[in-house]
Amino acid sequence: MTYTLEILTQLAGGLAKQFGSDCEVVIHDLAKHDLEHSIVYIVNGHISNRKVGDGPSKVVLEILHKNPDKVHDHCSYLTRTSDGRILKSSTMYIRNEKSEKDRKIQYIFSINYDITALITMEQAVKNIIATEPQAGRHHAPDPIVHNVNDLLDALIQQSVDLAGKPAALMNKDEKVAAIQFLNDAGAFLITKSGDKISKYFGISKFTLYSYIDVNKK
Repeated sequence: MTYTLEILTQLAGGLAKQFGSDCEVVIHDLAKHDLEHSIVYIVNGHISNRKVGDGPSKVVLEILHKNPDKVHDHCSYLTRTSDGRILKSSTMYIRNEKSEKDRKIQYIFSINYDITALITMEQAVKNIIATEPQAGRHHAPDPIVHNVNDLLDALIQQSVDLAGKPAALMNKDEKVAAIQFLNDAGAFLITKSGDKISKYFGISKFTLYSYIDVNKK
């Protein structure tokens, strides 16, 4: 398929409308051999403060001395404007496909999306959701439950998650650690919890209480 400047400008305009005023789309024309004025079309040029008739970017210069067959599209990388804004950029190289022997790069089609505000928002969100590390605590968010039975189920699941394997595959030490976790979490304050926990871990109530008392010996 042969891309004309008209088709590329149509695509550029459509992309800019789709993603809004934070999306800059630039077309460099290398076929006209006017390196100092390579930009022939630009939408939302306020992002990089460039306009039609401006010169090449670093990426344009880099490919001019390379074999066109060894130049590949470069997508989803970061760039920075002169005033410090961070852009997520993608660069596509449009080749002249008149013949297999003549596949020179004719146009460079670049998309630059200003993500500066998004990065700021991301950092703000991270600051809000950040929590202090808690030694010995399960790292998953604590579940919100509606009754003590659900709470006991959640605590049992956390004890299993700490072991990293189902109760049926745990050895004695792992079961002791799980029972100790439940004891520290106050699980045995729940009425008849001992019956449910001993059944879940496949041990007798006598064994259960011996596991609770391990650290007291």
